[in-house]
Amino acid sequence: MSLHRANPTRTVILDAAEQLFADQGHDNTSMRQITAAAGVNLSAVNYHFGSKDGLVHAVFQRRLAALNQERLDLLNALEDAAQGQPLKPSQIVESFFGPLVRHATRASHGQKAFVPLLERSMSDPGGFIRTMFIDEHTGVIERFKQALLKSLPDVPEDEIVWRFHFMLGATSYAISGTETLRLAMNWPKPESGDASDAEMLLARLLSFLLGGLRAPLPGTLKSPEQRNVA
Repeated sequence: MSLHRANPTRTVILDAAEQLFADQGHDNTSMRQITAAAGVNLSAVNYHFGSKDGLVHAVFQRRLAALNQERLDLLNALEDAAQGQPLKPSQIVESFFGPLVRHATRASHGQKAFVPLLERSMSDPGGFIRTMFIDEHTGVIERFKQALLKSLPDVPEDEIVWRFHFMLGATSYAISGTETLRLAMNWPKPESGDASDAEMLLARLLSFLLGGLRAPLPGTLKSPEQRNVA
């Protein structure tokens, strides 16, 4: 275990900052609020992170790194088992989007703060968070893109990229926009609120994503993946 991960003060600061950033945005959160929530002084934050920007980066890096490692572990295991053969599209999609949905719906209270924080980051006008987000994701997305290209050889790369973009948007809305939709459509909440609801959300989402991934190419009538079975 690294010194960073073993340091309880650093973890307390990260947890406090993550929750505050999720509740009110990182731009609207002061260092005073962070130190008060963490029960530390400013020198402790500066010692561990150097600045507020450094703290923001660390909050994102901690969650994104863990999420992406889980995705890669799943993909690596599937590719090892396939022994060079293409994976099924459903395997690839579930490996990338499944961990995010499960993280958002089953995580602890502190971890759930990552979801609204992620939403805020994607519309960050300053670009700092967006740049860091792209850096953290680039290699992972490339791995999954290559897996999809191998799985769907009849689909051009540009179309794979567009469809991946649409899948990202659908997933983001699925895990964050449900409450707004319920209010707008007078849609009652499920009674159980347990893990089975999270699995049903994931099942519905994966069905939708795979339908879009297998859709006919623009200007054609037939699906490019008619011979493949998910």
